[in-house]
Amino acid sequence: MTEPVGVGGGPDATPNRLLGASSPYLRQHAYNPVDWYPWGEEAFEKARAEDRPIFLSIGYATCHWCHVMAHESFEDPAVASLLNDGFVSIKLDREERPDVDSVYMTVCQLMTGHGGWPLTVAMTPDRRPFFAGTYFPRESRHGRMGMLDLVPRLSALWNDRRSDLEASADAAVEAIRELEGRGGEEAGGGEGEETLKRGYEELRGRYDPQQGGFGRAPKFPTPHNLMFLLRWHDRTGEPAALEMVEKTLTMMRRGGVFDHIGSGFHRYSTDARWLLPHFEKMLYDQALIAMAATETWQVTRDDRYRRIVDEIFEYVSRDLTDETGGFCSAEDADSEGREGAFYVWTREEFDRVLEPSVGRDEAAFARDAFGVQNRGNFADEATGEMTGENIIHRRGSRADLAVRSGSTEAEVGDRLEAIRDALFEAREKRPRPLLDDKILTDWNGLMIAALASAGRAFGDRRYTVAAEAAARFILDRLAGDEGGLLHRYRAGTAGIRAGAADYAYLLWGLIELYGATFEPEWLERSGDLAVALMEEFWDHDRGGLFTSAADVDDVLVRQREIYDGATPSVNATARYALARLSQLTGNPEWASRSAAIGDAFAGVVERNPSAHTMSLVALDLALGPSHEVVIAGDRGATDTGVLLATIEGRFRPRTGVLLRPSGEGAKVLDRVAPFTRGQSPVGGAAAAYVCSEFACQRPTTDASEMVTLLD
Repeated sequence: MTEPVGVGGGPDATPNRLLGASSPYLRQHAYNPVDWYPWGEEAFEKARAEDRPIFLSIGYATCHWCHVMAHESFEDPAVASLLNDGFVSIKLDREERPDVDSVYMTVCQLMTGHGGWPLTVAMTPDRRPFFAGTYFPRESRHGRMGMLDLVPRLSALWNDRRSDLEASADAAVEAIRELEGRGGEEAGGGEGEETLKRGYEELRGRYDPQQGGFGRAPKFPTPHNLMFLLRWHDRTGEPAALEMVEKTLTMMRRGGVFDHIGSGFHRYSTDARWLLPHFEKMLYDQALIAMAATETWQVTRDDRYRRIVDEIFEYVSRDLTDETGGFCSAEDADSEGREGAFYVWTREEFDRVLEPSVGRDEAAFARDAFGVQNRGNFADEATGEMTGENIIHRRGSRADLAVRSGSTEAEVGDRLEAIRDALFEAREKRPRPLLDDKILTDWNGLMIAALASAGRAFGDRRYTVAAEAAARFILDRLAGDEGGLLHRYRAGTAGIRAGAADYAYLLWGLIELYGATFEPEWLERSGDLAVALMEEFWDHDRGGLFTSAADVDDVLVRQREIYDGATPSVNATARYALARLSQLTGNPEWASRSAAIGDAFAGVVERNPSAHTMSLVALDLALGPSHEVVIAGDRGATDTGVLLATIEGRFRPRTGVLLRPSGEGAKVLDRVAPFTRGQSPVGGAAAAYVCSEFACQRPTTDASEMVTLLD
């Protein structure tokens, strides 16, 4: 990976302690004049010994405003001098320590009413925060305090009004502990279908019928909203639920938030039309959008949604897949010193590439298709000024383009592909954005789930093979010396103890991988992960899961996460995955734990169900009606294949499918799913046992009868 060097020194300058870090984000700051420490006891001990406050800066490698603050402030000698004289300064990668980041982000939201990255925190040597904010420029401007004013002010308060700061820090800690405690104490009236209905109605109330998505700008993908709406549509037949999903996916795919040249989705749109994105590309967005699009294809059989999945995986395979088989975390928004430079085009650049390769007429067709204008449509976010560059987006569907150009839809598809190839080849010659090449267990778990579910739905072995390779890499290379998982792998080294999200997301991934391969090993490994998840993170007093293990001693408050953000919450994901695991194995322990998570947070979810849509996905499964289908037959046999193919491509979100093979596979299944014992082919033909609540109907060898029993 090519890593940028801070301007505040250059490659001949003396590096700080971050040079030896594994995190690409920390290494970006290795040549800052700020005397950075990584998060750890060395920094805390120095702060205690010298009676200094801690200046904590949290960000991540592909964060645009983190780069801006770094260039403006952390590479500036004057700012660095103030920090070095008055503070012990710590840099933290929020993707490496999401548990620490979550605590201080909560503090920032409590103190200021908002949050985001970069996250800036001042705290006592024992990690109690007394000040929090986000981005600060070098100098004060437009009502925003600058670092040259902020740092001296905080130093003066520390030296002259210590008791006030200590009181503020105590109040902040008490507030976050009270908030954490309150999460399990709000009484709920008992979750039911009414909870699902209110979640649907809240989403419908925020839905944008013109542009898709929910709320106003900025707009985030939030695919778990779409996954819930698909389940509500399946449960009730409500056409508006499916309409919201289809419109949102369609408008996202047409907008600038999708990379029309290299595929993959950018982080979010800063406007309501999905046109102007923040250009970073995150692995978890690719995984979750692909899952939502796969399920939408299963419901509609519309190949537009399969194309979205194929395009996402094309990008992930090409640009985010490590040689180990694991998946890298993200690509930066910035290149050549500014956001979006890799992705935007002037009219002149666009024509210069296309006219020699596909001809002048096709270049004109491409300008119309992709909304390329002389004046451009891209405004610099910092200044608001138009740059004369264009964000590539699609002006209408293939059918619209066919009408405008006098072509058939098939011809439009071929023309767009040739244009895309020419633009892609030219764009590859530009300086690329930074690749954050660390491999994270939790985000890889999501991508394994996405690949496996797509491989199963489409019958595409490419996706299943990629999911298997990533799963084996995680389980082999991110296993700790004393058991359990590690969180991060980079440059041949694994490290950082895994949190609950690593276990929960990987558990989800392995369950989906079993459904795609029917290899009993993955079901057995899922059970092992579930056991470890309970042992390390279960709250024995209130139920639910802490984000970090009990013996992790550098987290100010152990939190339990239930609110969905860019990714589904840990507790909601675990609730869903444990219910699925119980359904497949017949082990009531996992159903009991899943229900206990629901009980622990019922009041919170009921108060605002649309903010907890992954919890609603889990509740939908819990409410049923659920079915289990055991196919008894060998995987490669034609009759077995007919039964599996009949059910695998359908959207049946409350149905679990197992394959009971002969031989060694049956012995493993006897251990992990003993309720399948005795279920065997009928008259030498593969048979389906359709079950409800672990009570099975008579077996059938006929695929249509199997569907009738399910329906």
